[in-house]
Amino acid sequence: MSFNDGSKLDPSRVQDVRSGGGGSRAGMAIGGGGGIIALILAIIFGPQALSGMVNTPSDQQVTQVQSTDGNDINQRCTTGASANASDDCRIVGTLNSLDAYWVEGATQLRIAGFTAPGAQIFANGTTTACGSASSAMGPFYCPGDSTIYIDPTFFGELVRNYGADTGALAQEYVVAHEYGHHIQNLTGAIRNSQVGSGSQGGSVRVELQADCFAGVWANHASSTTDASGARFIDPLTDADIKSALSAAAAVGDDHIQQQSTGYINPEGWTHGSSAQRQAWFTAGYRSGDPGVCDTFSARDLNHP
Repeated sequence: MSFNDGSKLDPSRVQDVRSGGGGSRAGMAIGGGGGIIALILAIIFGPQALSGMVNTPSDQQVTQVQSTDGNDINQRCTTGASANASDDCRIVGTLNSLDAYWVEGATQLRIAGFTAPGAQIFANGTTTACGSASSAMGPFYCPGDSTIYIDPTFFGELVRNYGADTGALAQEYVVAHEYGHHIQNLTGAIRNSQVGSGSQGGSVRVELQADCFAGVWANHASSTTDASGARFIDPLTDADIKSALSAAAAVGDDHIQQQSTGYINPEGWTHGSSAQRQAWFTAGYRSGDPGVCDTFSARDLNHP
């Protein structure tokens, strides 16, 4: 997926923070397209391992420093051309496009008073309303402060260690998935993550719905425009969709289990299998309708 070079991005959409170590308030972060290490812990030790990774003793502190050098995203990430050139600017551009789509998509879901999520780019670690988090848990969404948190170095790990390809839509799928959790926060569906466990449990259904929402956005991505009416993103190609599906497969529970433990245990799933994640993204992409993403009513999560 390529951005239209001439489109204008709003870099103020993202807080560019570099931080390290520590902890604060307790809560539960919602994993998604990322969270490789957190997923491995949850698969081996159970979902409680994720919350334990996020929350740390309250007497620890995190130092956050706003980037002020010439590489700050407010200076660099202003056009579609910059989104094509760097990962962090691509995050900015993807969020701009997601904002533009979900104003309409939220109406279809009867969300009153839609508000976009916050977004923070960090390195090493950061403090959130869900507690402290390290880069090891990958991108995540915190319902407590309605914010998406991303360390861009995750994208390289996704390719090197888990087999996603290097296409841009693989990265944008991750951002769109986390944005999907924000939509769930607005609808109340995110509360279902605590209902049941295993391959048919609430956590898996929440994650697959976020995948489906990411696919819905992908369907509309090339129609989203900046403030002047210029298209953010060029029309998607088959190669773009293949990239998104490669990322969905890379973060499937069965794939991660096989790599980390040598066997597959559906009772330990928290996000869904590779095939399920691909299937629900595809369902959203083909329909372009967020209404098809009702994973909570689905009898068979393998066939949307």
